[in-house]
Amino acid sequence: MRALVQTVSRASVTVGDEITGAIEDGLLVLVGVTHDDTPAKAAELARKTWELRVLDDRSAADLAAPLLVVSQFTLYGDARKGRRPSWSAAAPAEVAEPLIEEYVTALRARGAVVETGRFRAHMLVESVNTGPRTVLLEL
Repeated sequence: MRALVQTVSRASVTVGDEITGAIEDGLLVLVGVTHDDTPAKAAELARKTWELRVLDDRSAADLAAPLLVVSQFTLYGDARKGRRPSWSAAAPAEVAEPLIEEYVTALRARGAVVETGRFRAHMLVESVNTGPRTVLLEL
């Protein structure tokens, strides 16, 4: 699993005319899943995300900062050959969706306030990065 974590002053996800998730002063987390990921990896990635000291040397756990989690299969895109990325390293939706849900559940079990996008939907993701600080977590 991969998570691209960004510090934001605000972020939201809109599907159609509906805002499905929005936060202020927290973390926007784009999460990708590959073929060999497991619920244990999802739980470990959630722990790492929650405890990541990226908010002025403090973590979301320290500050009770909210998270906006958005599934992002393109984190496993490979454009080393040519101009058209390959998505073959990304897990299919039927594998990825339950693991994204497991990740969100593990964050909430740690006390996190988590908003989400909508799986398999065309999402408009808006964010205002602070810092800017962006960290790639990978298991």
